[in-house]
Amino acid sequence: MALAQVRAATPEDVEEIIRIQLDTWRVAYAELVPEAALQRLAGPGARQAWTEAVIAGAGHHVLVATEGDWTVGFCAAAPADPEEPGVTPGQAQIVTLLVEPRWGRRGHGRRLLGAAFDVLARDGAQGGMAWLPEQDVASRACYDRIGWDPDGMGRTLDAGDRELREIRLAGPLRVENRDPRRRGLTPDGISDPP
Repeated sequence: MALAQVRAATPEDVEEIIRIQLDTWRVAYAELVPEAALQRLAGPGARQAWTEAVIAGAGHHVLVATEGDWTVGFCAAAPADPEEPGVTPGQAQIVTLLVEPRWGRRGHGRRLLGAAFDVLARDGAQGGMAWLPEQDVASRACYDRIGWDPDGMGRTLDAGDRELREIRLAGPLRVENRDPRRRGLTPDGISDPP
């Protein structure tokens, strides 16, 4: 396997972030989000929003995962909105965590979360939360393995010609491993030697 790393995104990464989001959503959310809404993920508004997110600073972080010369995933993290119901002081939010499907199951998601948790904790966050589509079983399993559980909050988003139901997960800012099949993983997702 080529060298896998996580680093802070730069404006030069925006095109890859957009490509990964569009490709991943087309695979994972094809039945949940209409094509017209997916196309907006690659429009000029998305390009501007991601560029602003990458350079935002002030507790906002966009990280990219790479394997060799390939950008394979990204994570956006920020302080949680204190006006949102149920948000506690010191809570951060994983806004987006995506790994391109062809690069899945190689530890990139765990490395991205571990790096995000590190920068959020340095910013003073003590816990985290994330919103996920209710039907997103794969992402839910990833968060379950690190010790994040539903916190009872839900919301419905307008996804064009349909509604998208989301649930909120919350937990500690550490990569805890509750899956006994995955013993021996370090916080960055790399297996310890036996």
